[in-house]
Amino acid sequence: MLRLALVAAVIVQALALPFDLTLDNEWELFKVAYKKNYGEEESNRRQIWEDNVRLIEKHNLEEDRGVHTYRLGMNEYGDMTNEEFARVMNGLIVHNKTSTNLFEPTMDPQDLPDSVDWRAKGYVTEIKNQGQCGSCWAFSTTGSLEGQHFKSTNKLVSLSEQNLMDCSKKQGNKGCQGGLMDNAFKYIEENKGIDTEQSYPYRAKNGKCHFKASDVGATETSHKDIQEGSESDLQQAVSTTNQDAALRD
Repeated sequence: MLRLALVAAVIVQALALPFDLTLDNEWELFKVAYKKNYGEEESNRRQIWEDNVRLIEKHNLEEDRGVHTYRLGMNEYGDMTNEEFARVMNGLIVHNKTSTNLFEPTMDPQDLPDSVDWRAKGYVTEIKNQGQCGSCWAFSTTGSLEGQHFKSTNKLVSLSEQNLMDCSKKQGNKGCQGGLMDNAFKYIEENKGIDTEQSYPYRAKNGKCHFKASDVGATETSHKDIQEGSESDLQQAVSTTNQDAALRD
């Protein structure tokens, strides 16, 4: 009877853990690579991760057949569902107000280049990671201003997203809980500058404002929005050095 009970317990345990055992080693490597420590939530995270592994494998097999033009790979967000990722990472606060502060195109769309790589021209800083914080709006703001600052000074300076997260609440931003580029630009204009990344490093969490005028890395006098739904306006804004336009979703 004891032997039967033990066999039954093993069967029940196997049924309770519907994991692909061939992925055990990859799962352990994933946790080590991205410093994951789940506790009681590990089973749920493992299942989500396996679902994403299968999605990646299926997509890449289809890419081999020419179905897609790009490949997928695993990263630190592989243990999150799409819904979780969107909730945590997509911090843009969208509002329905119609902007009157619009970018005005000056070129014929036929005269615009088919493509442009601002990285090769020196306008773009190194890749940044917002972490698990809804601060995408802050990174959009600094990226735009970093390019414009380079255009004006020929100096590429990494600007502080954390400065915007901590200090632009009066303008309507909410740190990791979301924000809007227009609000961030307004803060920089009213504040007469934004600190450098080096002086005010990113922490991926909300904090108290400690802006220092002595650490300002760039200033801004005005910004423009792109007309919602206008691909031609967007094309001109991103393909010329008129990069002071803030994209409105």
